[in-house]
Amino acid sequence: MDGQRILLAHGGGGRAARDLLEEVIVPIFDNRCLELMEDSSPLPETSSRMAMTTDSYVVRPLFFPGGDIGKLAVCGTVNDLATAGAKPVALSVGLVIEEGFLLEDLKRVLHSMKETADSVPVPLITGDTKVVERGRGDGIYISTAGIGCIPEGVQLSPKRVESGDVVLVNGPIGNHEAAILCARESFSLEAQVHSDCAPLHRLMDVILAHVPEIKCARDATRGGLAAVLTEIVESSGFGVRLDEECIPVEIAVQGLCEMLGMDPLFLANEGKMVVVVPENRAEDCLLAMRSVPGSERSAIIGNVHRENARLTLKTPYGTSRIITLPVGAQLPRIC
Repeated sequence: MDGQRILLAHGGGGRAARDLLEEVIVPIFDNRCLELMEDSSPLPETSSRMAMTTDSYVVRPLFFPGGDIGKLAVCGTVNDLATAGAKPVALSVGLVIEEGFLLEDLKRVLHSMKETADSVPVPLITGDTKVVERGRGDGIYISTAGIGCIPEGVQLSPKRVESGDVVLVNGPIGNHEAAILCARESFSLEAQVHSDCAPLHRLMDVILAHVPEIKCARDATRGGLAAVLTEIVESSGFGVRLDEECIPVEIAVQGLCEMLGMDPLFLANEGKMVVVVPENRAEDCLLAMRSVPGSERSAIIGNVHRENARLTLKTPYGTSRIITLPVGAQLPRIC
Protein backbone atom coordinates (compact mmCIF):
# COMPACT_ATOMS: atom_id res chain seq x y z
CA MET A 1 0.00 0.00 0.00
CA ASP A 2 2.64 2.53 -1.05
CA GLY A 3 0.33 4.47 -3.39
CA GLN A 4 -1.99 7.32 -2.50
CA ARG A 5 -4.99 6.30 -4.62
CA ILE A 6 -7.25 3.30 -5.07
CA LEU A 7 -6.46 1.19 -8.16
CA LEU A 8 -8.64 -1.24 -10.07
CA ALA A 9 -6.32 -3.95 -8.75
CA HIS A 10 -7.59 -3.24 -5.23
CA GLY A 11 -10.94 -4.71 -6.27
CA GLY A 12 -9.55 -7.63 -8.25
CA GLY A 13 -9.32 -10.25 -5.53
CA GLY A 14 -5.53 -10.58 -5.77
CA ARG A 15 -2.61 -9.41 -3.66
CA ALA A 16 -3.55 -5.71 -3.90
CA ALA A 17 -7.09 -6.44 -2.69
CA ARG A 18 -5.70 -8.48 0.20
CA ASP A 19 -3.32 -5.65 1.10
CA LEU A 20 -6.19 -3.13 1.16
CA LEU A 21 -8.08 -5.34 3.60
CA GLU A 22 -5.13 -6.29 5.80
CA GLU A 23 -3.39 -2.91 5.91
CA VAL A 24 -6.29 -0.44 5.80
CA ILE A 25 -9.82 -1.74 6.39
CA VAL A 26 -9.41 -4.48 9.01
CA PRO A 27 -7.01 -2.50 11.28
CA ILE A 28 -9.38 0.48 11.37
CA PHE A 29 -12.40 -1.55 12.51
CA ASP A 30 -10.25 -3.77 14.73
CA ASN A 31 -12.45 -6.69 15.76
CA ARG A 32 -12.05 -10.46 15.81
CA CYS A 33 -14.76 -11.18 13.23
CA LEU A 34 -13.12 -9.04 10.55
CA GLU A 35 -9.63 -10.26 11.41
CA LEU A 36 -10.68 -13.78 10.38
CA MET A 37 -11.61 -12.40 6.91
CA GLU A 38 -14.10 -15.20 6.31
CA ASP A 39 -17.10 -15.08 3.98
CA SER A 40 -19.55 -14.81 6.86
CA SER A 41 -19.52 -14.05 10.59
CA PRO A 42 -21.64 -15.62 13.35
CA LEU A 43 -24.10 -13.40 15.19
CA PRO A 44 -24.30 -13.35 19.00
CA GLU A 45 -26.98 -15.69 20.33
CA THR A 46 -30.16 -14.02 21.49
CA SER A 47 -33.64 -15.06 22.58
CA SER A 48 -35.21 -11.77 21.44
CA ARG A 49 -37.06 -11.07 18.24
CA MET A 50 -34.70 -9.87 15.55
CA ALA A 51 -34.93 -6.91 13.18
CA MET A 52 -32.91 -6.38 10.01
CA THR A 53 -32.48 -3.39 7.74
CA THR A 54 -30.45 -2.51 4.66
CA ASP A 55 -29.64 0.76 2.91
CA SER A 56 -27.26 2.42 0.44
CA TYR A 57 -25.55 5.81 0.62
CA VAL A 58 -24.62 7.95 -2.39
CA VAL A 59 -24.45 11.44 -0.86
CA ARG A 60 -22.67 14.28 -2.65
CA PRO A 61 -20.44 15.87 -1.38
CA LEU A 62 -18.90 13.02 0.59
CA PHE A 63 -17.83 15.35 3.42
CA PHE A 64 -20.18 18.04 4.73
CA PRO A 65 -20.64 20.16 7.88
CA GLY A 66 -21.73 17.80 10.64
CA GLY A 67 -20.75 14.52 8.99
CA ASP A 68 -19.65 12.51 6.00
CA ILE A 69 -20.79 9.46 4.04
CA GLY A 70 -19.26 7.09 6.61
CA LYS A 71 -21.00 8.59 9.62
CA LEU A 72 -24.19 8.83 7.59
CA ALA A 73 -24.09 5.13 6.70
CA VAL A 74 -23.78 3.99 10.32
CA CYS A 75 -26.32 6.48 11.69
CA GLY A 76 -28.86 5.69 8.99
CA THR A 77 -28.65 1.96 9.64
CA VAL A 78 -28.78 2.27 13.44
CA ASN A 79 -31.72 4.68 13.19
CA ASP A 80 -33.70 2.36 10.93
CA LEU A 81 -33.34 -0.33 13.61
CA ALA A 82 -34.30 2.19 16.29
CA THR A 83 -37.68 2.82 14.62
CA ALA A 84 -38.58 -0.77 15.54
CA GLY A 85 -37.26 -0.27 19.08
CA ALA A 86 -34.41 -2.66 18.22
CA LYS A 87 -31.04 -2.56 19.95
CA PRO A 88 -28.23 -2.79 17.33
CA VAL A 89 -26.29 -6.07 17.41
CA ALA A 90 -24.12 -6.02 14.28
CA LEU A 91 -23.52 -4.19 11.01
CA SER A 92 -22.17 -5.17 7.62
CA VAL A 93 -20.80 -2.79 5.00
CA GLY A 94 -20.22 -2.93 1.25
CA LEU A 95 -17.83 -0.40 -0.31
CA VAL A 96 -17.93 0.48 -4.01
CA ILE A 97 -14.84 2.64 -4.61
CA GLU A 98 -13.93 4.51 -7.78
CA GLU A 99 -10.49 4.01 -9.26
CA GLY A 100 -8.31 6.98 -8.32
CA PHE A 101 -10.10 7.67 -5.02
CA LEU A 102 -7.64 9.08 -2.50
CA LEU A 103 -6.51 6.53 0.07
CA GLU A 104 -6.45 9.32 2.65
CA ASP A 105 -10.14 10.02 2.02
CA LEU A 106 -10.96 6.32 2.26
CA LYS A 107 -9.25 6.15 5.65
CA ARG A 108 -11.15 9.26 6.76
CA VAL A 109 -14.47 7.65 5.81
CA LEU A 110 -13.59 4.35 7.53
CA HIS A 111 -12.42 6.07 10.72
CA SER A 112 -15.68 8.04 10.77
CA MET A 113 -17.66 4.80 10.49
CA LYS A 114 -15.58 3.22 13.25
CA GLU A 115 -16.01 6.18 15.63
CA THR A 116 -19.75 6.34 15.03
CA ALA A 117 -20.21 2.58 15.45
CA ASP A 118 -18.12 2.61 18.65
CA SER A 119 -20.32 5.38 20.08
CA VAL A 120 -23.40 3.15 19.81
CA PRO A 121 -21.66 0.64 20.40
CA VAL A 122 -22.24 -1.85 17.59
CA PRO A 123 -19.56 -3.92 15.81
CA LEU A 124 -19.09 -4.01 12.07
CA ILE A 125 -18.51 -7.74 11.63
CA THR A 126 -18.46 -8.36 7.87
CA GLY A 127 -18.24 -6.53 4.57
CA ASP A 128 -17.14 -6.42 0.95
CA THR A 129 -15.10 -4.09 -1.27
CA LYS A 130 -15.38 -3.50 -5.00
CA VAL A 131 -13.51 -1.04 -7.26
CA VAL A 132 -15.05 0.40 -10.44
CA GLU A 133 -13.38 2.23 -13.33
CA ARG A 134 -12.52 5.90 -13.03
CA GLY A 135 -15.54 8.09 -13.79
CA ARG A 136 -18.11 5.45 -12.87
CA GLY A 137 -18.33 5.65 -9.12
CA ASP A 138 -18.32 9.31 -7.98
CA GLY A 139 -15.72 8.54 -5.32
CA ILE A 140 -17.35 5.99 -3.05
CA TYR A 141 -20.76 4.41 -2.47
CA ILE A 142 -21.60 2.54 0.73
CA SER A 143 -24.19 -0.20 1.30
CA THR A 144 -25.01 -1.37 4.80
CA ALA A 145 -27.10 -3.94 6.60
CA GLY A 146 -27.92 -3.99 10.29
CA ILE A 147 -29.23 -6.59 12.72
CA GLY A 148 -30.93 -5.68 16.00
CA CYS A 149 -32.84 -7.24 18.90
CA ILE A 150 -36.37 -6.09 19.72
CA PRO A 151 -37.04 -6.19 23.49
CA GLU A 152 -39.95 -8.23 24.78
CA GLY A 153 -43.26 -6.38 24.59
CA VAL A 154 -42.12 -3.73 22.09
CA GLN A 155 -44.40 -3.50 19.04
CA LEU A 156 -44.09 -0.28 17.06
CA SER A 157 -46.22 0.17 13.95
CA PRO A 158 -48.28 2.90 12.23
CA LYS A 159 -51.22 0.48 12.39
CA ARG A 160 -51.30 0.97 16.19
CA VAL A 161 -51.93 4.71 15.81
CA GLU A 162 -55.37 5.86 17.04
CA SER A 163 -57.43 9.03 17.09
CA GLY A 164 -56.33 11.29 19.95
CA ASP A 165 -52.68 10.26 19.83
CA VAL A 166 -50.00 12.96 19.84
CA VAL A 167 -47.06 13.48 17.45
CA LEU A 168 -43.61 14.58 18.67
CA VAL A 169 -40.24 15.22 17.03
CA ASN A 170 -36.87 15.40 18.77
CA GLY A 171 -35.67 18.76 17.49
CA PRO A 172 -35.33 21.19 14.56
CA ILE A 173 -36.07 19.74 11.13
CA GLY A 174 -34.36 20.14 7.77
CA ASN A 175 -30.74 20.62 8.86
CA HIS A 176 -29.27 17.68 6.94
CA GLU A 177 -30.60 18.55 3.50
CA ALA A 178 -29.90 22.25 4.10
CA ALA A 179 -26.29 21.43 5.03
CA ILE A 180 -25.85 19.26 1.92
CA LEU A 181 -27.31 22.00 -0.29
CA CYS A 182 -25.04 24.69 1.18
CA ALA A 183 -21.95 22.47 0.84
CA ARG A 184 -22.82 21.44 -2.71
CA GLU A 185 -23.60 24.91 -4.00
CA SER A 186 -21.11 26.81 -1.78
CA PHE A 187 -23.84 28.99 -0.29
CA SER A 188 -22.58 31.36 2.40
CA LEU A 189 -25.00 32.05 5.25
CA GLU A 190 -24.48 34.17 8.36
CA ALA A 191 -24.81 31.01 10.47
CA GLN A 192 -23.39 27.80 9.01
CA VAL A 193 -25.90 24.96 8.85
CA HIS A 194 -24.68 21.59 10.15
CA SER A 195 -26.23 18.23 9.39
CA ASP A 196 -28.13 16.68 12.28
CA CYS A 197 -26.57 13.29 11.45
CA ALA A 198 -26.61 11.26 14.69
CA PRO A 199 -27.52 7.80 15.99
CA LEU A 200 -30.91 7.73 17.73
CA HIS A 201 -30.81 4.39 19.56
CA ARG A 202 -30.31 6.01 22.99
CA LEU A 203 -33.25 8.35 22.39
CA MET A 204 -35.48 5.36 21.66
CA ASP A 205 -34.14 3.49 24.71
CA VAL A 206 -35.13 6.43 26.92
CA ILE A 207 -38.56 6.80 25.32
CA LEU A 208 -39.32 3.07 25.68
CA ALA A 209 -38.17 3.11 29.30
CA HIS A 210 -40.39 6.06 30.24
CA VAL A 211 -43.31 5.63 27.84
CA PRO A 212 -43.65 1.95 26.91
CA GLU A 213 -47.08 2.79 25.45
CA ILE A 214 -45.43 4.47 22.44
CA LYS A 215 -47.33 3.50 19.28
CA CYS A 216 -45.02 4.27 16.39
CA ALA A 217 -41.62 5.75 15.49
CA ARG A 218 -40.15 6.86 12.17
CA ASP A 219 -36.87 8.59 11.27
CA ALA A 220 -37.61 11.47 8.94
CA THR A 221 -34.97 11.02 6.23
CA ARG A 222 -35.75 11.46 2.51
CA GLY A 223 -39.01 13.37 2.09
CA GLY A 224 -38.63 14.78 5.60
CA LEU A 225 -41.34 15.18 8.20
CA ALA A 226 -44.07 15.27 5.55
CA ALA A 227 -43.10 11.89 4.09
CA VAL A 228 -43.14 9.93 7.36
CA LEU A 229 -46.39 11.48 8.52
CA THR A 230 -48.02 10.78 5.16
CA GLU A 231 -46.95 7.15 5.60
CA ILE A 232 -48.52 7.08 9.06
CA VAL A 233 -51.75 8.60 7.71
CA GLU A 234 -51.97 6.06 4.90
CA SER A 235 -51.16 3.08 7.14
CA SER A 236 -53.40 4.03 10.06
CA GLY A 237 -56.38 5.44 8.19
CA PHE A 238 -56.46 8.46 10.51
CA GLY A 239 -55.64 12.09 9.79
CA VAL A 240 -52.74 14.03 11.30
CA ARG A 241 -52.98 17.75 12.01
CA LEU A 242 -49.71 19.64 12.51
CA ASP A 243 -49.28 23.05 14.17
CA GLU A 244 -46.75 25.05 12.15
CA GLU A 245 -45.87 27.29 15.10
CA CYS A 246 -44.87 24.24 17.16
CA ILE A 247 -42.54 22.68 14.58
CA PRO A 248 -38.92 23.60 15.42
CA VAL A 249 -36.88 24.97 12.50
CA GLU A 250 -33.55 26.77 12.86
CA ILE A 251 -33.50 30.37 11.61
CA ALA A 252 -30.76 29.65 9.05
CA VAL A 253 -32.71 26.71 7.61
CA GLN A 254 -35.91 28.74 7.46
CA GLY A 255 -34.06 31.58 5.74
CA LEU A 256 -32.53 29.22 3.18
CA CYS A 257 -35.96 27.75 2.42
CA GLU A 258 -37.49 31.18 1.94
CA MET A 259 -34.64 32.23 -0.34
CA LEU A 260 -34.92 29.11 -2.55
CA GLY A 261 -38.67 28.49 -2.35
CA MET A 262 -38.29 25.22 -0.42
CA ASP A 263 -40.38 23.84 2.45
CA PRO A 264 -38.63 22.57 5.61
CA LEU A 265 -41.39 19.95 6.01
CA PHE A 266 -39.94 18.13 2.99
CA LEU A 267 -36.24 18.48 3.84
CA ALA A 268 -34.35 15.31 4.75
CA ASN A 269 -33.03 14.74 8.26
CA GLU A 270 -30.52 12.20 9.56
CA GLY A 271 -31.04 12.62 13.30
CA LYS A 272 -34.75 13.22 13.73
CA MET A 273 -37.23 10.72 15.12
CA VAL A 274 -40.98 11.25 14.84
CA VAL A 275 -42.93 9.39 17.53
CA VAL A 276 -46.65 8.91 18.18
CA VAL A 277 -47.85 8.33 21.75
CA PRO A 278 -51.18 8.33 23.61
CA GLU A 279 -52.35 11.81 24.59
CA ASN A 280 -52.10 11.10 28.32
CA ARG A 281 -48.38 10.22 27.96
CA ALA A 282 -47.36 13.04 25.62
CA GLU A 283 -45.88 15.32 28.30
CA ASP A 284 -43.99 12.40 29.87
CA CYS A 285 -42.60 11.50 26.47
CA LEU A 286 -41.59 15.11 25.81
CA LEU A 287 -39.68 15.32 29.10
CA ALA A 288 -37.97 12.01 28.42
CA MET A 289 -36.91 13.12 24.93
CA ARG A 290 -35.58 16.44 26.18
CA SER A 291 -33.41 14.63 28.74
CA VAL A 292 -31.35 13.05 25.92
CA PRO A 293 -28.35 15.10 24.74
CA GLY A 294 -29.03 16.47 21.28
CA SER A 295 -32.82 16.31 21.71
CA GLU A 296 -33.28 19.24 24.09
CA ARG A 297 -35.51 21.03 21.56
CA SER A 298 -37.98 18.16 21.23
CA ALA A 299 -41.53 19.36 20.69
CA ILE A 300 -45.16 18.27 20.47
CA ILE A 301 -46.09 19.17 16.90
CA GLY A 302 -49.52 17.70 16.18
CA ASN A 303 -52.26 15.20 16.85
CA VAL A 304 -54.11 12.31 15.25
CA HIS A 305 -57.85 12.69 14.48
CA ARG A 306 -60.80 10.79 12.97
CA GLU A 307 -61.59 13.34 10.26
CA ASN A 308 -60.37 12.98 6.69
CA ALA A 309 -57.33 10.70 6.49
CA ARG A 310 -54.89 13.32 5.29
CA LEU A 311 -51.99 15.39 6.56
CA THR A 312 -52.86 19.02 7.27
CA LEU A 313 -50.95 21.98 8.66
CA LYS A 314 -52.44 24.72 10.86
CA THR A 315 -50.69 27.97 9.90
CA PRO A 316 -49.88 30.90 12.22
CA TYR A 317 -52.76 32.78 10.57
CA GLY A 318 -55.36 30.27 11.78
CA THR A 319 -55.90 28.68 8.38
CA SER A 320 -55.13 25.10 7.38
CA ARG A 321 -53.54 23.63 4.27
CA ILE A 322 -53.30 20.08 3.02
CA ILE A 323 -49.77 18.70 2.77
CA THR A 324 -49.20 16.53 -0.30
CA LEU A 325 -45.90 14.96 -1.30
CA PRO A 326 -44.07 16.21 -4.40
CA VAL A 327 -43.51 13.71 -7.22
CA GLY A 328 -39.71 13.93 -6.98
CA ALA A 329 -37.06 15.05 -4.52
CA GLN A 330 -36.28 18.68 -3.80
CA LEU A 331 -32.57 17.78 -3.91
CA PRO A 332 -31.10 14.48 -5.17
CA ARG A 333 -28.15 12.57 -3.68
CA ILE A 334 -28.68 13.73 -0.08
CA CYS A 335 -28.03 10.39 1.65
